[in-house]
Amino acid sequence: MTDACSQPTGMEAAAALIEPLTELVIRAGEAILAVNRAAMKVQGKQDGSPVTEADLAADKVIGEGLARIVPGIPSLSEERTHLANPPYVGSFFLIDPLDGTKEFVAGRNEFTVNLALVSEGRPLLGFVGAPALGLVWRGLVGRGAERVTLDGTTIKSIEAIRTRPCPAPGKPWTVAVSRSHGNARTEDFIKGRPGAVRAELGSAVKFARVAEGSVDIYPRLGPTSEWDVAAGHAVVTAAGGKVTDSKGAELRFGLGSEDFIVPEFIAWGDPAAAV
Repeated sequence: MTDACSQPTGMEAAAALIEPLTELVIRAGEAILAVNRAAMKVQGKQDGSPVTEADLAADKVIGEGLARIVPGIPSLSEERTHLANPPYVGSFFLIDPLDGTKEFVAGRNEFTVNLALVSEGRPLLGFVGAPALGLVWRGLVGRGAERVTLDGTTIKSIEAIRTRPCPAPGKPWTVAVSRSHGNARTEDFIKGRPGAVRAELGSAVKFARVAEGSVDIYPRLGPTSEWDVAAGHAVVTAAGGKVTDSKGAELRFGLGSEDFIVPEFIAWGDPAAAV
């Protein structure tokens, strides 16, 4: 481990983690794809959400990898919340080893590996890996965001990405919506943008599409968990966008909110459009 990695809150130190953590996200995706979806066991958590051996396999890869790469930095994973010790007032990693488990179980390809480095409650560095799509979106706030295209587990190309300006008056918004988690408040928000084009997507791919400029906005005006949001938050912000609550206030992570719940959020491609 280099000295740079020992203090990952600094910009240069965080930048030094981009390549090793990209490789880690790719390896976690490989572990997911190695699981036979047709034969795997699906168990239910206390909150009713599913967990599979693929979730656990990816979490093992990430947990062991972080312990090797940055052993001094704590981590919080969806699959290891019983080990959590909030508040995380410095830096910590926030992990969803398989976001979109319902998509995965249903045989769809829009599931992701989410990994974020959070500093002082704010996502600084984020990775959203979509192994079945052969893509990793990554971003360091203040340095920019990229889309990494894979050939298997080999990096084929890296392209800089940016969010796009909000539509001109009279032009329709493209809104990312969930296949699995709609609610009335979110629908009312979308109706406030007449003619909005709905892009139905799974998992944190919705954040990624905002970050690369193919979608204008992603509203989720209902509760979700910090590990579902932090990586995408970092990528969207690094790409030039903004993530807020419905009143335009910033989100904070790891500071001890009950059950690590994010009550609501809106990912804006154009920060000037934020409430």
